[in-house]
Parts: sequence; C-alpha cells; structure tokens
Amino acid sequence: MPLNDERPASASSGEDQGSDVESSSERYDSMTSTSDLECSRESFTSDGSSKHCTPSSSPPIVLTLDEVMEAANDLFNLRLAHEISVNSNFHLEQPSLPQNCIWNTVKNTLHKTYWNRLESELNDDPPEYGHAILLLEDIREILLSLINPGANRMRTQIMEVLDIDLIRQQADNNAVDIQKLASYIITTMGKICAPIRDGDIEKLRENPDNIVTLFREIFRVLDLMNIDMANNSIEILRIVLQREGAVYEREKFQIILDKTPNALMHTTSWIKSAVEELQSATVPKGQENGQPAVLGPFQILNTAYLRMLTWDYSKDTVPETLMTDEMRLREIQQQLQQCQMVNEVLLIVHSTIGGPVQGLPFLSNRLKRMTSVLLDGMHSPNFNLEEALEGVSAKICCELNKSLTERDYPALTPALQDILRGQICSITQKDNSICTLVEDRVQQYFKALIFDSKSRVESEQIPAGLTAIKPELALLGAKFISLVNYNKTVYGPFYADIIRKLMFSNNPPAANPPQDTAHESVPSS
Repeated sequence: MPLNDERPASASSGEDQGSDVESSSERYDSMTSTSDLECSRESFTSDGSSKHCTPSSSPPIVLTLDEVMEAANDLFNLRLAHEISVNSNFHLEQPSLPQNCIWNTVKNTLHKTYWNRLESELNDDPPEYGHAILLLEDIREILLSLINPGANRMRTQIMEVLDIDLIRQQADNNAVDIQKLASYIITTMGKICAPIRDGDIEKLRENPDNIVTLFREIFRVLDLMNIDMANNSIEILRIVLQREGAVYEREKFQIILDKTPNALMHTTSWIKSAVEELQSATVPKGQENGQPAVLGPFQILNTAYLRMLTWDYSKDTVPETLMTDEMRLREIQQQLQQCQMVNEVLLIVHSTIGGPVQGLPFLSNRLKRMTSVLLDGMHSPNFNLEEALEGVSAKICCELNKSLTERDYPALTPALQDILRGQICSITQKDNSICTLVEDRVQQYFKALIFDSKSRVESEQIPAGLTAIKPELALLGAKFISLVNYNKTVYGPFYADIIRKLMFSNNPPAANPPQDTAHESVPSS
C-alpha cells in the first residue's frame, strides 16, 4: 500500500546511492531515490510529509470487532507471505496429535462412530445408503478441487460417474455398485496424485474386502493429496513472492498501519534508542552541552539492527517491523551465544595450559565438538548451565590428560585442573573479562558485516581470538545480513520517515509540505 497515495519504490532503488555526506540535508536526501534528490530540507521537517510512521504518540482510536478481525487477517497474510519468501523449507504437514491427548481421543471416537455407522447401514438387509451417498458427495467435491482448472474432460467425467442424483435413484432400487464406484475413485486419484503418492494408490488398488476400510483409506490418501496440492501451490507462490514479496509485504503493512496508526510505536522506540546511543558515543569529551553529532540514516539503522543480537526478548517488545522474523532472530542470537561460550572455553584452555596444546588443530576441533555437544540446548528453560560447565571442564581435563600422556607430556596436576575448572565455570559470572572480550570482538565482526555487507568480510578480518568459531560466525553472519537486507527492502520507506522525524522533530513545519514521498526508502546496504 503506497505512502501518501503513491506506491513507494522498492528499497533497491537506492542501492547505488553514495554514502553519508557532510551536510544533514544531503545525508537524508540519500534515503530517497533520484527523483527526490531535488527536495529541500523542508521536505524532511514537515509534519505533513507522510500520513504515517510519526514518532509522536497517536490519539487513541476505537476499533470495531470487524476491524480488529480484518487487521488480524492482514497480519496473518503478511506473516505467511514473509515465511514463504524467506524460509525455503516452509511447507505444510498433516497435523498429528499425541496419542494421550484429549483432542486425539475425541477425534478417534467420532471417526470410529461414523465408520461403524456406515458399516452398519451397508450391512443392513436391504442396505441403507444414506451415509454412503454423503460420503461419495464429499469425495466428488474433493476430486474436483484437486484437478487443474483446464481439465474439463475429467471434470465432466467425475460429475457423470459420481452423479449423486443418479446414485440416489439407484439406491432406491438397491442397484448401487459401491465397489465399482470405489474402483473409479481410486483410478481417478491415481491420475491426479503426485508421484510420491503412487505407493498409497497401489495399496488402495489391492481392494480389501471390507468396503468401509477401503473408503476410510481413500479419505486418508485424499487428505495427503490435499496437502501435496497446497505445498505445490506454496512452491509456485514462493517464486512469485521472491520477486514481488517485498512490495506485497510493504502494501500489507501499510494496510495494517492505516487501521492502527500506532503500529510503529515499538519500531520508533527501537530506532530512537539507536539514535541516542550514537549521539552519546559521538559527543566529544567536555562538549556534552554542544550541538549533537550529525548522524546518517544508514548509521542509525545499522546500529539499531546490531542491537537485535543482544536483545532481551523476555523484557523488551520486538519492533513491529521485525516481528515476522522474531523466531529467526532469536535462533541466531542463541546460536551466537552458544558459539561465544564454546570459544570462551577454548580460549581458557589455551591460555591456561599453554604450549603443550598449541598448534594442535585436531585436539582443538575435538574439544570444540565436545563442548558444543555438552552445551547444546543451553537456552532451554530446564537447562542447568553451571552443571553443564562442570561437565565440560571434567571432560576437557580428561581429554587433555589423554592427549598429553600420548605425546609424552606430564598429565595436568590436580591444582591446574582445579584452576582450569574454576575459570571455565566462572564464564557465567557477570563482567567476566574473557566473556567481555569475546562479545566485543563478535560485535566488531557483525558491525563490519552490516556496515559493509556488499564486500564480504575476508578471513583475515576475523577479529583475533575468534578463529575457532570462524565457520559458525560466517554462517550466522550470512543469515543475519540476509534478514537485515530483506527487512530494509520491505520497510525502508517507514524507517526513512521515522528517522527523518526523529532528527528534525524540533524544526518548524514547512509551509507547503511535499505530497510525493513515493520513492523514500532505506537501501539495503
């Protein structure tokens, strides 16, 4: 949905723009496309330059239930489209419930009752076909929904063979051939199913004597075919979304923003915190009361994204523009924290033991794998980190003694083992010097990535002391930068508007606010 009744350009429209320059107006002009570079500073100071994304608080708006439900539906569509776009493994699976779950018990009871009723009717003399006809009608509708829109000949044939009115007439005269109808249904399923279901179709063709069991299996396979069709549609949709997804998501978010104008409250707070962090870091000593440093939009936004690596999800609300990626960001953060802890353990080992373990990549890799395994799941609620580190230190001491004795070195003394164990267990303490060192250097690595994502950080640029986790850092860095760049592409115009208002909120509004902010965006790098 466009801003100010115009379609915002994709963030990629600003990818070729230059870096931040000296004057503040030129810095913020870099957030717009070429057609906007002629705008004056007033275009950034006007309160009316954009209908939305204002950092100031919005008046409360009363929404009806229908509006709330419609907004929820828009949010669901936005999340679904985003998941399909960024998650190549996203697909539907047949739902499964635990065996002892009450819902599973209720479902099985109802299904058993239905199929028992059907079997009882067909075994009557003469047979009753009421439930069987309803079942055939359901199967016909499912088959029609599974065939391609252009398969008119097959559609006509299904309607003719499974003519419910004709079947009712046959039932009245006790002339329904259920086996023949079931055979036709199985043949039709074989023609339209995915290759992965060929085995299931063959089992149906074995034609068990119990017709109720056969129809029960037919419905099971039809359910699987429905899921196959949905997943095929997802794959087709993914191709479209990867090309047009950013525009679609931006339009959907604009619709949500139209209905709930305060939907960028947490995003504004997130960006504002980054601005304050940068301003406090760039004020020269002794000039705290002077003019604040002039910040560039890329600098602000990239600093805000870096904060997500250390975000406290238990206390702070995720910015609205990042909610679709919250689980992915959490996963990156947790994997990064585990990598950091593994690296800290290895640094302690090498600094404590010294020469006898230096230059032994096989030993380092073995200690790394062993520590990673023992720390796996460290973010789960029931995980005891102190106990796990005790186990890590004991295993490492055992492994080191084995390696040392094999190379004719003396084993670790009990005193040295106690020192090693104490240092490893102390990494859970706040302000631990080794932890602070590793965390700072990891931040340096990601800062270099995010501020210069086009040219990949070379191997020699890995900060000293992080060599042991270099492959993991590269993988997590690629995931993080991919999320950041896609997010910038989708929400660039909204970020531009927020940053502009934050930086120029004290300036008077322009006499004639511009009406065209269609191309405002924050490029993806």
